[in-house]
Amino acid sequence: MTSWAGRTAAEIAAAVREKRVTPREVVAEHLARIEALDGRVGAFRTVRAEAALAEADEVADRADLVGLPLAGVPVAVKDNLAVRGESTRHGSAATPDTAAGADHVTVARLRAAGAVVVGLTNVPELCVFGTTDGVHGTARNPWDTSRTAGGSSGGGAAAVAAGLVPLALGNDGMGSLRIPAAHCGLLGLKPGFGVVPADIGNGDWFGMSENGPLTTTVEDARLMFQVLAGREAGKRPASARRPLGVALSVRSPLVGVTVTRPYVDAARRAAEVLAGAGHRVRPADPPYPVWLGTTSLAHWTAGTAVDAEGLDPKLLARRTRVHAAVGRRLLKGVRAGDHRERLRRRLEPFFAEHDVLLTPALARRGPAAANWHERGWLRNLLVNTACSPLTPPWNLTGWPALSVPFGTLPSGAPCAVQLVGRPGSELELLEVAGRLEELHPWRRTAPIG
Repeated sequence: MTSWAGRTAAEIAAAVREKRVTPREVVAEHLARIEALDGRVGAFRTVRAEAALAEADEVADRADLVGLPLAGVPVAVKDNLAVRGESTRHGSAATPDTAAGADHVTVARLRAAGAVVVGLTNVPELCVFGTTDGVHGTARNPWDTSRTAGGSSGGGAAAVAAGLVPLALGNDGMGSLRIPAAHCGLLGLKPGFGVVPADIGNGDWFGMSENGPLTTTVEDARLMFQVLAGREAGKRPASARRPLGVALSVRSPLVGVTVTRPYVDAARRAAEVLAGAGHRVRPADPPYPVWLGTTSLAHWTAGTAVDAEGLDPKLLARRTRVHAAVGRRLLKGVRAGDHRERLRRRLEPFFAEHDVLLTPALARRGPAAANWHERGWLRNLLVNTACSPLTPPWNLTGWPALSVPFGTLPSGAPCAVQLVGRPGSELELLEVAGRLEELHPWRRTAPIG
């Protein structure tokens, strides 16, 4: 008997279209794996077992089944995006437990493509921090369950890395896709501004937060991205396989934050692989401004201030309350957008000279899987900043960025690199990632079950 849990989305969809397996069989197998393993991983806030099986049967009965790019593919959705009939809790006790009347547009696009939503994944409260823990559970890295899966799309990353689903839908406001993807050995794509519909929760962090895929293969990432972006599946960029100018930078964008040796070595080795594949690779650091850290902090906190409006502060964790309070003082300046425009103007000449920027994805391994939501704001701030200084600049610019698995840490958990490109270069970044996948393949799922 063929096992479908652990198979790629592309493989599952092809088998369903060819009627080698039914959507119900695929979904049932993944639900069984969730029941068996999620107690150790903590990926899901809620699992839609009965509803998912009923929706799988609806997919099987669709007249357009043979043309569905995600036919029968189980997908997990981050708990800050509306799923019809389910509450959207944003990882908080302060949000209403009220069923959504309609799907978020990205969820609707996945369903239109044949995907089946099996559940909503755990997030830190209001999706603020890079560790996923709180009143609804703790998401752990399936490669090392003593460590966090990252955040804020940590539950989704844990679900995909553990083989509970082949795809997860998340979003990224300061690295919230790329951070957990890097911890858990996945591809995490933050599209550029306006490419995939945003409108996340109360807002989208002033246009910084983008919805995108978490997957185990480049093929699946491309497939899911094209569905989310409303593009023709399978279409490849005209630049596919042409030599690109790649800048290698292992420098932290933030003053005082250093990148540890395993992540530096991974980026340098990835640069060697890309050079061997014919790309023009040379060391070059983007001209990061000294004020980048304060600008990142201002936007990070101000986004939370907006999201916390109307919520009972007594029901919020202390770190969230403080984060929002800091952000309220900075809202006016952030809404003006002057620093973001200055940053874009400063970095545009660099990307006129280089097609792609290659960096480490993180600066150090993930923190312990612990109750960070019960700890102080400053401690959370310092831990998050020390781990992931390389992701926020590209939310501020609104340009696409991609985390790619590459190598392993001394602990045996995955290591990762980051690829950044100009506006509109999402598919080009995926092509570069495809060369890394081809020449330096990674293990797709953690050996957890």
